Amino acid sequence: MSDDSSVKAFDPTAVPIRDASTVLLVRDSARGIEVFLQRRVVGMDFAGGMTVFPGGGVDPSDTDAQVRWTGPDVAWWAVRFGVDEARARALVLAAVRETFEECGVLLAGPTPDTVVADTAEYADARRALEARELSFGDFLEREGLVLRADLLRPQANWITPLGERRRYDTRFFTAVTPEGQRADGNTSETDLVQWRTAQDALDDWRAGRSMLLPPTWSQLTTLTRFGTVAELMASEAVIDPIEPVLTRRDGVIHVEFDGCEAYYEPGMHPWAKRADI
Repeated sequence: MSDDSSVKAFDPTAVPIRDASTVLLVRDSARGIEVFLQRRVVGMDFAGGMTVFPGGGVDPSDTDAQVRWTGPDVAWWAVRFGVDEARARALVLAAVRETFEECGVLLAGPTPDTVVADTAEYADARRALEARELSFGDFLEREGLVLRADLLRPQANWITPLGERRRYDTRFFTAVTPEGQRADGNTSETDLVQWRTAQDALDDWRAGRSMLLPPTWSQLTTLTRFGTVAELMASEAVIDPIEPVLTRRDGVIHVEFDGCEAYYEPGMHPWAKRADI
């Protein structure tokens, strides 16, 4: 007979909330704005099998890094995201670092008004960054690169709901793909990468060909309102924190948030109701 007292009950209020950055990497095409999407490997602890944007948690080295920077200053980002300047700096660094680690696109250049044309020469550094053998700040300093914060825009803020075993306070960024650079899928975390228009990505989801968590679905829906990258980057998104609430109806977990009725439209496939975000 088991000793129930030895089993520690799950306390959802004790789960720490970790800062994270996610990037909508965009480019223009004949069919409109395309965004870079990745399918996470099935079996991963968080969002396995889901189609997502590049991104990940803020690393301690992002907090400590001091880098050369051009574009909106740290104070501007702090106001837009409603955080102090130290957190704002770390969030922007994490966004640029994760974009480089996960898809090989580097939002940095040798001078404040240039950008790296080809990231192939940094392949070894990219692997070292992903393995946490090298900090992003040290990489930029070693290579004499300036972080291009002007290629980024704040987009949204979603917080993983109470009840999940991993929780993130995620800031979403939009980023322009530098001319000449090519996004790839050379990361251990994904098994499929593709450029898709937002509408095509949403159509895939509705047809059951992909799985989208609410924040990804929401940002794709927002992208459908813009015709070009220039229009998107010129817009000013309202950054209000969105923290969904998990509810159970008829034995199924639902994620409740403003506008969720469209996410749960009649006829949607069951996995659209998956809880973790």
